[in-house]
Amino acid sequence: MSARSKARKRALDILYEADLRGSSFTETLAQRLAQSDPPVPEYTVSLVEGVVERLADIDEMLSDHAEEWTLERMPPVDRNILRIGALELLWREDIPDGVAIDEAVALAGLVSTERSPVFVNGLLARLLDLKLGRTSRS
Repeated sequence: MSARSKARKRALDILYEADLRGSSFTETLAQRLAQSDPPVPEYTVSLVEGVVERLADIDEMLSDHAEEWTLERMPPVDRNILRIGALELLWREDIPDGVAIDEAVALAGLVSTERSPVFVNGLLARLLDLKLGRTSRS
């Protein structure tokens, strides 16, 4: 697993923990940074801070494009994988679109249900279509 993949996994751990506890993503990140055991990679910090900064936009896009799913109905782990994937796909110019989607799908395959990778792939593909100005997938 690459350093960035490990950083994504750590960002997911922080977002997921905060989501389950109903606590602030920022506070949970600060606690993990203070513990520093294991150390929190810089890219993890960047992802969590990016999700926090864009949370309203990310959640709105996920809600608008998740067919037959509300954000609240999504498993918390999937919801947070999608938040990271959407951030990388739509707001991180240093991450190629395919990498953003592939990494999110791989993470879903590692930590979520058997059907989660397909769900994550489909929703991020819809966001990619939106980004590229396509109205439907061919």
